[in-house]
This record gives sequence, C-alpha cells and structure tokens, in this order.
Amino acid sequence: MNTIYQFKRKLLSAVGISVVLFAIGGCSEPQTQQPKQPEGAAEATSAQAPQVSVQLYSVKDSLKADFKGTLEQIANLGFDGVEFAGDFGPYAEDPEGLKDYLASIGLQASGAHVGIDQLKNNFDNTTDFYKKLGASWLIIPWDDRAFNGDDVKAVAEDLSALAEKLKPLDMRVGFHNHAQEWQDYGDASYLEYLAENTPKSVILQQDVGWTIDAGEDPIAFVKHYPGRTLTTHFKSDVAEDSQYVPIIGKDNIDWKAVYTATITDGGAKWIVIEQEEYPNGLSPMEALTQSKAGFDGIIKSAR
Repeated sequence: MNTIYQFKRKLLSAVGISVVLFAIGGCSEPQTQQPKQPEGAAEATSAQAPQVSVQLYSVKDSLKADFKGTLEQIANLGFDGVEFAGDFGPYAEDPEGLKDYLASIGLQASGAHVGIDQLKNNFDNTTDFYKKLGASWLIIPWDDRAFNGDDVKAVAEDLSALAEKLKPLDMRVGFHNHAQEWQDYGDASYLEYLAENTPKSVILQQDVGWTIDAGEDPIAFVKHYPGRTLTTHFKSDVAEDSQYVPIIGKDNIDWKAVYTATITDGGAKWIVIEQEEYPNGLSPMEALTQSKAGFDGIIKSAR
C-alpha cells in the first residue's frame, strides 16, 4: 500500500472533519441511453460525463405507497436511472416488465444493492432477475464482517469469488462503504484492505457522505484506486451543530472537486444521489428534489 496515502489519511483523521471538508476542495446493459446532462456538464471535464441516478432507498416510503408515481416523479426531476434496494413494486416477479416500464418513462437501472448472502446462496435466480432488469452492477450494501477484525478477510474472499462467477455473465460485484469500514485495520483501514485484496473488477462504490463522516478524504480515495469508483454515491453530510444543511449545494462540501475527481480518476459511469436526511420538515421527495437541483447547479459551475 502507498505509504504517502496512508500518511495523508491518518493526518486528515487526526485534524478532524471540519478541516477535511475544506481540504478536499478546495468529496449493463444500461449504457444505451444518452444522459440528460445539465447545461455545462460536458465542459466539467474532458472525460465523458456520467449519468445520474438515485438510490431508491431515499424515497422508500413513497415507493411503497405509489411505486409508479414515485418513479415518474424521479424521471421528471431529470434523473437518467435508479439504483434498486429490494423494492420492485408490482414487478417483483417481472423484471423484464420493469425494465420496459422504466424505459417508457426515460429511466434505466444503474445497478442494485444486493445482500451478499442472496448472491452466495441464490446466485442463479438472483443474477437472472437482475440481468433481465438490466442491472449489471450488483453492490453489496452492508456486511457486518467487513469491520469485525479478521472477518474482513472472508468478505474479500467472497467478493473475489463473486467477481469471477459474475464475469461470464458480463456482470460485476461491488462494495458500498459506511463509516465503519474506515476504522483502522492493520496499517490502514478495513475499506482499504478490501480494495487491496480484491480484483480491480470489484467496484468500490464510495459513499462520499459516509467517507466524510468518518473524517476521511473522498478525493484521495478515488485517486488512490483509479478506475474503481465506477458508481459513486453523492450524499451530503454535515455536523449536527453545523449552520449547513444536509442537502447537496447547501452543505460545506466542495462537490465540484469531488465530481471532477470521480470522473477523471474514478472513471465514474454513474453518479448516484442518495438522500437519507430530510431537514427543515422536508419530505423525502422534497429533500431529494433540492439535492438534485443543488447537484445540477454544481455541474453548471464546473465549466
């Protein structure tokens, strides 16, 4: 492992999150549709601008109450895709029908969060469902073993085995971080252990909000593992006593710098906006709408 990166990471941890926020900035089929780029996105970087998706967990209650209506609201906000988290509404047994419905409203599946046990114990049925849905990137959203001592080695072995098993299907597995995986393990962190001990085909789906919450530098992580953050969660994170609001563009995160690094170094194909906090009495959809608007504004400013 790169010792300079380790030193930088430890230094950032030592000085605390408030400094990190300013230091960083100054944070398969599904490729047939052209992204609905906000004005200015093309100029943000010489690399191709990624498409923009939303993690459906952000609006989970609305989705349960009105599956199609919620997806149509998301489409009207200008998203290119959605990332599934286990709720398929009336299409739980009809992935092809769901793919067609998404296409009819201008959306596609950017990927899905899938439990590692589901993939290990029901591989054929699980991959068949997501293949038909058009979700080729299957991301492990949580695993208790990933921050529990040497248990992390078994997670790395599972991810490596799944990567090989998915390769003939033209599908990929990935891992989504929380703050816990940034805890120290050996001479680095659990997350870095997973990155160093899995094939490069394993996607490192960085959750920028959780990385900042852990006091780490999301840009340093992207640069240290180029080409592996193909899908990245853009989620705001602010301190509880902060004057800022956990909405993209209303926080103190330099999203333009994170966005540029995520594309140019990370090779991102999908930016996945996630909204887990709903400040000032906002509904989940209202909070998501504001974060999407904040994101669009940041992209325009990235000319």
